[in-house]
Amino acid sequence: MWGAACLTAGTLWAQPDLKVDREVSNMGEIMFQMPGKAEFTIENTGTSDLLITDIHPSCGCTTVEWTKTPIPPGELGKIEVLYDAQMLGVFQKDVEVYTNVSEEPFYLHIQGRVVSKLSNYEGLFPVDLGDVRLNTNNIEFDNVNKGDHPMIELAVVNTSRSSYVPQLMHLPPYLEARYLPEKLSGGRIGRIQLTLDSERLQQMGLNQTSIYLARKMGDQIGEENEILVSAVLLPDFSNLTKAELERAPKMVLSADSLDLGKMGWRKKKTGVITIENRGKTPLEIRTIQVFNRAVNVSLGNRKIEAGEKTKLKITILDKYLLKAKNKPKVLLITNDPERPKITIPVRIRTEVKPEAKK
Repeated sequence: MWGAACLTAGTLWAQPDLKVDREVSNMGEIMFQMPGKAEFTIENTGTSDLLITDIHPSCGCTTVEWTKTPIPPGELGKIEVLYDAQMLGVFQKDVEVYTNVSEEPFYLHIQGRVVSKLSNYEGLFPVDLGDVRLNTNNIEFDNVNKGDHPMIELAVVNTSRSSYVPQLMHLPPYLEARYLPEKLSGGRIGRIQLTLDSERLQQMGLNQTSIYLARKMGDQIGEENEILVSAVLLPDFSNLTKAELERAPKMVLSADSLDLGKMGWRKKKTGVITIENRGKTPLEIRTIQVFNRAVNVSLGNRKIEAGEKTKLKITILDKYLLKAKNKPKVLLITNDPERPKITIPVRIRTEVKPEAKK
């Protein structure tokens, strides 16, 4: 009797709580008319699901995206604040965040300075191609459904004194590029819009290719001007009936990420995640893919019966780790309508090996 009373009391007192990684994000210098993004991480430190119910930015110049699904205890959510950079000068903006923790909101703040010319390009344009710099050389179209046409922008700066005509080489049939402007004067910044045609993707799950930015007329392709493009195409469950959804498989992982600690002087290091099917019909792992050569995977069974488990073994190879453009992670595409795509990030810390004695 006492045990039942304690259980009821514990259930009644279960409640969410939260901790934010920081309250203020200093965005530094951002270019005029090139929107800047600040990302905040919110952790559920309570004992029941945390829900971000609404967010109000302080002005129309700021837009916000956030984790819309419930955040379980101990898990993390994200709040992304985008400032449109349409006015030169110093800015300070607030966002008002409402959750199920309290009726009162809490506040996050962004600040920085919008400039017409950067004093240093390295922060916003870390990819150095000589007289041309890019904001990134890794493009990811995530969670794409058949029929979608998402667009992502690359920012490019011409650091020379001469005009430059940006041009992407080896574009696959499912990618279309638009250059704004088509010719960049010296010291100017432009945009390259990449639009994905999901109807022309070759396979479910990860579709990955390399494209190359020409730095001059007749330029050659190579690792130095390579841009990695990834697109993840999701399976379609829109035609399932209510009865089929109720009997669907349900994937549960022993961990949503894998921390392998230090690589040390090992050539490889391995960890294991257990996959369990808590649904009523067999769980199928339709696709297992990795984002770089440093990751090897093996799976006990691709078809997991209801109530059964299998093991996913993930190995990191040291010889490919430092050259990889993507962080180590594993992608699973399944027939679980609630979790059709699972991305498992793999954390591993490397150390610089001492030079061999002569």
